[in-house]
Amino acid sequence: MTRARKEELVAEMAAEFKDAGAIIVCDYKGMTVEKLEVVRNLAKDEDTKVKVINNKLARIALKNAGCEDIEFTETNLVIWGDAQVTPCKIADKAATDFKDTFSIKTGLIQGEVASMETINAMAKLPTRDVLLGMLLNVWNAPVQNFTIGLSALAAKKEEEA
Repeated sequence: MTRARKEELVAEMAAEFKDAGAIIVCDYKGMTVEKLEVVRNLAKDEDTKVKVINNKLARIALKNAGCEDIEFTETNLVIWGDAQVTPCKIADKAATDFKDTFSIKTGLIQGEVASMETINAMAKLPTRDVLLGMLLNVWNAPVQNFTIGLSALAAKKEEEA
């Protein structure tokens, strides 16, 4: 890879890392190409990006994006996206499905280093769409109960008449 291409790649990654809600660094040593494709497809379905990145280029990109510095060693697969929960969920699912060859090393949430407990907790949270659906159900419940009550009242009045 030429120096110009490396600089271009670092600039692209820095721009994407700057806007990322979460960046998860994973170890994928020993994974087959088919298993890596499964992880990439999981990410693609959720508008999240997955990339095997050179360690030095990744550190430079994170530094340029204004994120905290993390240690990159050996093989690294980076998962990132705009949402905070989605990259954590994808990494957690891959770590569960491919226990022997895939593990979460570390991560950044809003540019700050997150503990493994935080990453695992974020993976268990419902997504934004699910939370919005739950909120709508809560808001809809009083109206629904009111209409059920009115319907029951109307049925009772018809029986009396």
